[in-house]
Amino acid sequence: MSGCVYLLAGNPCARSDKPDPALRAFFREVGKPAPRVAYIGTASGDDRGFFKAMRLRLLAGGAGEVELAPLCGAAAAPAAAKRVIANADAVFVSGGDVAEGMDGLRAHRGVPAFLRRRFEAGVPFLGLSAGSIMLARGWVRWAEAPGEKNALLACLGFAPLYCDVHGEADGWDELKALLRLLPAGSAGYGIRAGGALRVCGGVIEEVG
Repeated sequence: MSGCVYLLAGNPCARSDKPDPALRAFFREVGKPAPRVAYIGTASGDDRGFFKAMRLRLLAGGAGEVELAPLCGAAAAPAAAKRVIANADAVFVSGGDVAEGMDGLRAHRGVPAFLRRRFEAGVPFLGLSAGSIMLARGWVRWAEAPGEKNALLACLGFAPLYCDVHGEADGWDELKALLRLLPAGSAGYGIRAGGALRVCGGVIEEVG
């Protein structure tokens, strides 16, 4: 049975040391004391400063141990990353850039499939900001040069939906761009800053 997925928008403007209620709900659902968490940081290039900050947030929310699965740069070690993921009670996918994050996963043969096997084995997954989008069905690969067009970027699809995060200030322009790449009538979820969705067994509900 597949695991549950929590999609957190985060709040780029917030400065609070209080534990996130959605994080606490996620770790209660993991159902183990001091759960081990595998940290997937490809969306931020495995940035160490970001990892340290997010590790503290995860610990405050209920994690017992947070270990980076090294997949980026000179320190990339796919075999070691798989061991971290295999030994984890839950998997966290960090924020950053969605395309960079997916390209970072796909740069190592077998890593996306390995993550899917863990998910299908019942391991719960947690995404934050870009990490939430990576756990959903797809996103936009933005045109980079004149004459190019935006293209659909396939993501992991553990949450069977399309979404954007904390985009309310600009009227969800990026979510609308995504929907223009999808068949007519497709739906997308806008997760407001500080909000979260729980996706489990075909049920989508707000948390926190």
